[in-house]
Amino acid sequence: MNRCKKTTNALTFTALCTLAASAGLFSLQASAQDEVPRPQTQNESLNGGRNFPIGTLRGKFMVTNAPDVELDGNADRLGAGARIRSPQNMLVMPGAIIGQKYLVNYTRDAAGLLREIWILTPEEAVASRESLNKPLLNIWPFATNDTLNTQ
Repeated sequence: MNRCKKTTNALTFTALCTLAASAGLFSLQASAQDEVPRPQTQNESLNGGRNFPIGTLRGKFMVTNAPDVELDGNADRLGAGARIRSPQNMLVMPGAIIGQKYLVNYTRDAAGLLREIWILTPEEAVASRESLNKPLLNIWPFATNDTLNTQ
């Protein structure tokens, strides 16, 4: 089955596409999306702490009844597979720290649930987070300005 009954139709179509492309009527190159600016966070390792991912936030954290937690005085929830890391960077089970308040850095997953939580050392707690000073860059409304260790 020949869809182009005449070769002149196919040649004419190819010539028109080439002419339109050279005239700039449509782009042949895929345009890359512009990089979305993310809030840069201060590197706590300058104060003797760990490196945290870009976009990490800070808050007061307490496990009420896993996976339910309290973050900055508001009820929140741990995501599936959430990891809580101690000041020594070791995994902590949520049941082991029920009722204890900590100053933490945290990230969220795509669903808005807590994904990674780092319990801060006193040296890391002294370093202020840039996302706290610029709340418009922070998409989560419950960032705290309190940088004191609440242990």
